[in-house]
This record gives sequence, C-alpha cells and structure tokens, in this order.
Amino acid sequence: MDNPQGLRTCLYDRADLDAVLDDMARQTAGLLTGRKEVVIVGLLRRGAPLAEMLRDRLMRHYGFADLPLHKLHIKRYADDLTVLHPETELTESTEQAALDLTGATVLVVDDVLYRGHSLLRAVEYLAGKNPAEIRTVVLVDRGVTLLPIRANIIGMRMDVAPMDIIECNIPPYEVEFRIDLLQPDNS
Repeated sequence: MDNPQGLRTCLYDRADLDAVLDDMARQTAGLLTGRKEVVIVGLLRRGAPLAEMLRDRLMRHYGFADLPLHKLHIKRYADDLTVLHPETELTESTEQAALDLTGATVLVVDDVLYRGHSLLRAVEYLAGKNPAEIRTVVLVDRGVTLLPIRANIIGMRMDVAPMDIIECNIPPYEVEFRIDLLQPDNS
C-alpha cells in the first residue's frame, strides 16, 4: 500500500483484531449451523487473507470441515479511496468460471464495507452461480453505503469523517495485522 501523508493512528492492534475475528467466527458458526455445503469466497486483496483466518477459526473451534476457499478479484477503489474503475471491475479466472455453487451457502468476506460497490458486484456475480444463499462478512463497516447492500456479520462499525481512511493492514500484504485511521494531510 502506498503510504499517503497525514496523521495515522493505530485503532486496533493484532491482539484486538484476534479477539474481533474470534467473535466474528462465533457469529458465523451460528449463521452456518445446519448448512450442508459451505463455500468461502475472499475478495482480493485483503478480504482473501481475512477469509483464511476466519476459515481457520471455524475449522479449529467450531468443527467445520471441508470449507473450500476461493478468491475473487474485484477492484474499484485504491487504498486511498480514489476511484480506479467507474464500473466496479471483476476479474474472473478460469477456475471461477467453472465454479458450480448450486445449492451451496456462500460466505463472502471483505475487509471494509465502504460505499458497497465491491461487495454488491461480488454478490451479483456469485448469485449467477446458483447458490442456495449468500452471506456477507466484513471486518469494518463504515456505515456509509450508497447501494442496497449490508453485511450479515460485522467485526466493527467505524463512523469516521468522509475524508478519513480506514487502513486495514493484513498480512501478507502488510507486516502487522492492525487497523489504522489515516487523516490525510490535505494541504
């Protein structure tokens, strides 16, 4: 991630986020109880490693086995919330094109729910694969979606100024697992 200039404050460190993920896994286990086939889809970039962390907790603490994990590449914003693609861009791999989700419960995981473009595009795409249901999980909900999309499981809601940036630092993309608030230097 580029390091935009401004005041950066660590809001949550690894220990805090491990507790948040544990709670998200507990909520997710309850949501998935009784579902026969569950598939997890992590949105690249940072939603994919979060999906792996969540899947590991579901398997280790709640007895879920055989939880396939797929990664979906969707891009709209840069990390500084600059719009990169006016139409939210989804890059479909050969594996994804052949993916059959008929009858499955699909769990879509992303880092931040901001305006809703990426998550809505993912749900729209995955709905075309005939799942029984689609559930959404986000680490952070900024509470400012513009589109009719919401997350079923939310790690935390952060109401911050529109120009401020929530930076989810998630390995392997960053060294430390943490969430920073960046108040850009607009001078």
